[in-house]
Amino acid sequence: MHSLHFTAESFSDGVAERDFRLGEIPGVLWSPVSGAGRAPLVLMGHGGGAHKRHRAMVGRAHLLVRDCGFHVAVIDAPGHGDRPRDAQDERDIAALRGAQAAGEPEAPVVVPYNARLAEVAVPEYRALLDALLDLPEIGAEGPVGYVGIGLGMAIGVPLVAAEPRIAAAVFGMAWPDALFEAAKRITVPVEFDVHWDDRRIPREASLALFDAFASTEKSLHAHAGEDFDFPRVESDSAARFLARHLGRRVTSAV
Repeated sequence: MHSLHFTAESFSDGVAERDFRLGEIPGVLWSPVSGAGRAPLVLMGHGGGAHKRHRAMVGRAHLLVRDCGFHVAVIDAPGHGDRPRDAQDERDIAALRGAQAAGEPEAPVVVPYNARLAEVAVPEYRALLDALLDLPEIGAEGPVGYVGIGLGMAIGVPLVAAEPRIAAAVFGMAWPDALFEAAKRITVPVEFDVHWDDRRIPREASLALFDAFASTEKSLHAHAGEDFDFPRVESDSAARFLARHLGRRVTSAV
């Protein structure tokens, strides 16, 4: 895999934001502007149809950097953000829009689409991890966390199952159909978020996936309603969870 190249840098509210490219893969690394010594890394995965600079990614990154002192990185998933779609992407997206317009189930389209993207993205994230852990401000000795919602979970479950350097993970709100075998190989602490009344992702399927995680420490966070967004209260909980397992102290009232 290609080396990491930083292409731009800016500063806001105590957070340094650096654009980078890993070969042709674009991403962003957020870091504390000041602080002593090295700090752990948290990888994030964005949702389907979103991108590395989606407001949820920026907000979550600033929370993790400001309140926990983490470095936080995300890359555009294949066919998302600044990465071009291929012909299969276009067919899958057209099929999804057709199912939505007809009121038909989305899972028969979304599950194989997400699984196909994950096959590409998991090795990319592992190569990104190699490159980031070479940075002196992060270092190979520190623990790594992962947060993935929606498509980010579809990528994150097989990633965490395959990557021994990831020590804790937060997942939520994705169709679990293709994730059970990978979940059975995950033994690190997991925080898993579901919407209890979601009509698109059956509650029973999410509960079955929670059961499948082999982690001895895992927690299920369920919210009433159908809202597909990740609630702010869960962003705060994820920060506390990662701080606890990656050896940091939360410096605000999250």
